[in-house]
Amino acid sequence: MRTALIFFQREPTALLGALCIFGWAVVASTGAFWRPDRSPNANAQNLEWSMLPPGSSVITAPQSAHKTATRTFILGTDRFGRDFLSRVVAGSGLSLAVGFVAVLLSLLIGVPLGAFAGYLGGRFDAAVTWLLQVMWSIPTLLLVLAITLAFGKGFQQVFLAIGLSMWVEVARVVRGQTIALRNIEWVEAGRVLGLSTPRIVLGHILPNLASPIAVLASANFAAAILIEAGLSFMGVGAQIPMPSWGNLIRDHYGAILTGHAHLALIPGACIVSLVLSFNALSNAMARQASRVAAS
Repeated sequence: MRTALIFFQREPTALLGALCIFGWAVVASTGAFWRPDRSPNANAQNLEWSMLPPGSSVITAPQSAHKTATRTFILGTDRFGRDFLSRVVAGSGLSLAVGFVAVLLSLLIGVPLGAFAGYLGGRFDAAVTWLLQVMWSIPTLLLVLAITLAFGKGFQQVFLAIGLSMWVEVARVVRGQTIALRNIEWVEAGRVLGLSTPRIVLGHILPNLASPIAVLASANFAAAILIEAGLSFMGVGAQIPMPSWGNLIRDHYGAILTGHAHLALIPGACIVSLVLSFNALSNAMARQASRVAAS
């Protein structure tokens, strides 16, 4: 706890990023209970309320001769009369879920592969290095599109596609760090004591790589959110009626030059806020790791 306080005192931008991430996590996890439209995917439609500006109030039902029930749309409605605030809140859950699962997949594949390749060396390392070079030569977005098209469009496919495209960078970093650590004294001592290779790698080397892995995971989280938004914008990510910040922009980017520009700008601002928060946190952790290494 004390270490975290010192870290955030030194890195105020990291504190702002962490607070923003925490805020979006709370919104994503609790939004289904408090958003105005609690229907599945916030997809309740009423064409009579189409394209209402932010702050609009409509009469939903007369309660008596002198009293009526009204409903206020804080962010207005889209072309199908759906509450836009509810759509944005529902889309936050998809972005955070894709980032979390994609980063988890990349770590589960890249960390052990890179660690064992760096520690064992020889033919295994040569084979892994060749695979990494081949995968690294393929543009990330092209690889994600190929995986998505191979497995089909949909929510689950997005998780798989983004996760399988990110393990390469994780494996490269972990392999390089492991090579730097495999010949130091405490690793040599473990070999002399007869410890098994998995125990040395998993129990002694990987704990010392926690800082670079955390930095990489934070940066990859931001990248995963951007990739998911791009896929949804192109129509191969989250499918209708599931809301995603990317497909919200796709549905309304034509309104930017009209009086309804907020329908595209608001989800875009949400993406920017979350990506910048993860980047700020990642950069701050990288600077902290450099200070620790230099001390």
